[in-house]
Amino acid sequence: MAAFERIDFTQLGPALRELGADGWLIYDFHGLNPVAQRLVGYRGMLTRRLFVWLPASGEPICLVHTIDKNAVTDVPGRIVHYTTWQELHELLEKMFAGKCVAMETSPENAVPYLDRVPAGIISLLSRFGSTVIPSDVLVTRFAACWTPAELELHRQAAEDIARIARDTLQNVVNKVGEVTEHEVQQNVIAAMEKAGLDIIEPPIVGFGPNAANPHYDSQEDGSRTLGADEVVLLDLFGAAAGVAWADQTWMGFSGSTPPTEVVRVWEATRDARDTAIAQLRDAWQRGEPVTGAALDDASRSVMRDRGYVEAFTHRTGHSIDADLHGSGPHLDNFETNDIRRLVPGVVFSVEPGVYLTGNFGVRSEVNVILLEEGPEVTPREPQTELILPS
Repeated sequence: MAAFERIDFTQLGPALRELGADGWLIYDFHGLNPVAQRLVGYRGMLTRRLFVWLPASGEPICLVHTIDKNAVTDVPGRIVHYTTWQELHELLEKMFAGKCVAMETSPENAVPYLDRVPAGIISLLSRFGSTVIPSDVLVTRFAACWTPAELELHRQAAEDIARIARDTLQNVVNKVGEVTEHEVQQNVIAAMEKAGLDIIEPPIVGFGPNAANPHYDSQEDGSRTLGADEVVLLDLFGAAAGVAWADQTWMGFSGSTPPTEVVRVWEATRDARDTAIAQLRDAWQRGEPVTGAALDDASRSVMRDRGYVEAFTHRTGHSIDADLHGSGPHLDNFETNDIRRLVPGVVFSVEPGVYLTGNFGVRSEVNVILLEEGPEVTPREPQTELILPS
């Protein structure tokens, strides 16, 4: 996309005034700020400090070092080149003294995905008489939201991933003693590549006790051969056209009759997933604001009622934008207190899990597109029962 094509400038001014900011100051250095990369877009490498000022009224200004003048060209407003640090300081003081600027910062690092500006930059602007406030609502509204074309790519990727997951697990659970985690992982990678999906990290494949490690890596930790009556976890994630991520976790069992405890954990996990989505749908129909923290609470309450809350050791879901783990609202009141409102256009995962160390683990993950009319779950047919041998 062209630079700042995601921003409707007729809406930015009112959003800034509602926030109480004179403008949005987007900072980046060596690609440290994914929000800047998503909104600005660079040609080649950005090697020096970049400041882009989007005022509530008036002309946008981009401060870019002369070394990087060819990296940032297609931006609205005026481009100002600087060379020395003294020149940069003079420009910053002249432009922002006495102004309230919104930046990607989170007080006390409350939400790390928002805390992208170094403390040194904030202290420098403060010395020049600026007041820095969080740009959280701006990030959600203008950087985390997807275009209709991207959403359609996501839907396609979600169906491809669901098909690969179902086919893989149905095959694997019938191969006790014949297949390793690493072999399954490589087969899934091949299937995803054949479907045209981009992959940045290998899928997670865990058998039995290895499924109790949320980020288990069979390449690093060894590769287990599937045994009889074992839980099988498959977490796979890929992007269509390099931009539209889909992220799912599916579960199988290598025996015809899963033990009562496995069934109880699976049902608790599935119900926690569905409860969070149902609460979002109900609140949306009533026109009530919804936060990621509230949906995390809803999911966690199911785990508490079923007796598994202590084994649910991560947030309920994460934002997905240009990054698999994006900068928008997360479903989290556990690792962080993410009280950002969910708005139309955002995409996020819903993935509660129970991890019984040394025994087995279960996670069930779908994605949600939040539309004006309400939430849309992808894939169209989420997993409702464990996949068992045929």
